[in-house]
Amino acid sequence: MINNFDSLFKTITLPNGVNLNNRFVLSPMTTNSSTQNGHITAQDLRYAQRRSHAAPLQVTGAAYIEPYGQLFEYGFSIIDDSYIPGLKKLATAMKQDGNKAILQLTHAGRFSNQAILNFGQVYGPSPMSLHSPIQHEVLAMSQTKIDAVIKQYADATSRAIQAGFDGVEISAAQRLLIQTFFSTFSNQRTDQYGSQNLRNRARIGLEILAAVQSVIDKEAPPNFILGYRATPEETRGSDIGYTIDEFNQHLDWVLETADIQYLAIASWGRQIYQNKVRSDGNYKGQFVNAVVRDYLRGRVPVIASGGINSPESALDALKHADMVGMSSPFVTEPDFVSKLANGTPEKINLHVTLEDIEELAIPYAAFKDIVKMMDYGEGLNKETRDELRKLEENYDQVEYTAVEKNAKP
Repeated sequence: MINNFDSLFKTITLPNGVNLNNRFVLSPMTTNSSTQNGHITAQDLRYAQRRSHAAPLQVTGAAYIEPYGQLFEYGFSIIDDSYIPGLKKLATAMKQDGNKAILQLTHAGRFSNQAILNFGQVYGPSPMSLHSPIQHEVLAMSQTKIDAVIKQYADATSRAIQAGFDGVEISAAQRLLIQTFFSTFSNQRTDQYGSQNLRNRARIGLEILAAVQSVIDKEAPPNFILGYRATPEETRGSDIGYTIDEFNQHLDWVLETADIQYLAIASWGRQIYQNKVRSDGNYKGQFVNAVVRDYLRGRVPVIASGGINSPESALDALKHADMVGMSSPFVTEPDFVSKLANGTPEKINLHVTLEDIEELAIPYAAFKDIVKMMDYGEGLNKETRDELRKLEENYDQVEYTAVEKNAKP
């Protein structure tokens, strides 16, 4: 191994005592290869098996907890017990080389593109009339609906435990439901979840975490991992949805509420790990990851992500983080870490052609509506993204079937 990259291969111990043998994380990536109603397929399993050695901590793509929270048409679900057998196979595939498998639990809220297409309406903090991708209404969540969603997170946690995952990750990032309550751009409520003060805006996320932690305490094996993914600042030009100071304050409440084992930082745009604070204040112009990590003072490790797609950028990201998360690079180069560990970084190849699909276990029909998100982040070069884009043409020809014995395709 080249000495310059030694720091990426130092072991790290999570607060609960779980040891990880290097600093890489396989970050969430939805391949869009499950059945249309969200059951795990053989293609999902092959993809996970091919990457089971890729990183010691691996996080699935978003598993939606109810139909109104579905982000991608062929993403996978955890809405009831019928999904447990397939998810158990997925957990086994991810863990086959001794790594930790984390199931991300997600409600997309008003950005649930598939719910918009399916139902013509979605749920969010406040009522809105919107036009993309079609005319639809955002319904303000009632207290009854909020209570139902909190229970859905708790029930999904129980199912993840039954399926054999080593942990769950709650995503409060990138315009998903929890984040929109925290943002003054989206939240115009006047009740106890409203925008009048920071505690109210943070309330739903804290209640979800409390419910999830309660299930973990009662049902999970020792050293179960609870991860938290979040966006530290929201700005639109000179307008501020929330500041990094507000975010850090909410982290104190998060750590008082739940036994978080890591914080994964996620946001929008390119080279996210290099983002600097935009809002006015003492931290303006400083690296976001550095500000958050310094504030946490070692209470939980920080995972950097976004634009990390080379050994050099991984090393750069580690300056202000404890671990580095990659998603798109592991699609086309599952052996990224092992090649770097073996001292052959020059063999890392992020490009892919359609002839490579079988060897890489990339589903024949995959990444529908997702490559355009890759375009935004540019984690892979354009030539490679265009190759993956061609897979979308196969959706009309391929119908995946569920791996569960009695599940409907």
